[in-house]
Amino acid sequence: MDTILEMLSHRGEHLVGRFGGPLNFRLIVMPLVVTVLALRAHLRDVREGRPTFLWAFLKDPAERRRLFRSGLRDFGKVFVVACVLDTTYQILVLKSYYPGEMLVVAVVCAIVPYFLVRGPITRLAQMLFGSRNGAAGEEGRNRK
Repeated sequence: MDTILEMLSHRGEHLVGRFGGPLNFRLIVMPLVVTVLALRAHLRDVREGRPTFLWAFLKDPAERRRLFRSGLRDFGKVFVVACVLDTTYQILVLKSYYPGEMLVVAVVCAIVPYFLVRGPITRLAQMLFGSRNGAAGEEGRNRK
């Protein structure tokens, strides 16, 4: 049991050390880029009259495939860049490679912000600025 706790402690130190080490800009830039991509995707959905991303993903099995592909297209490249940058960080600073830690950092930098922004936060924006977005959504539905 002590070795497991020691291993988890060691991994935790590695993850926390990324905030102050070299290449720490990626922990700010990656989520910002993904946020912009998620906002663009949300605006595209509003223009086309589609429902909110998270709601449609959870409730509509027919839409899941399209939404998954759309998400991959939006954050896939950023996810790969996050993996490459974290691998570079590990090799330069830690002098070793931990694929699990790399995946944790890449998911936190790319996937989590995407779903947070494209889902609940854009829903909040839609409620606040609903009249403009609602009108755009209605026009998009009437054109079909």
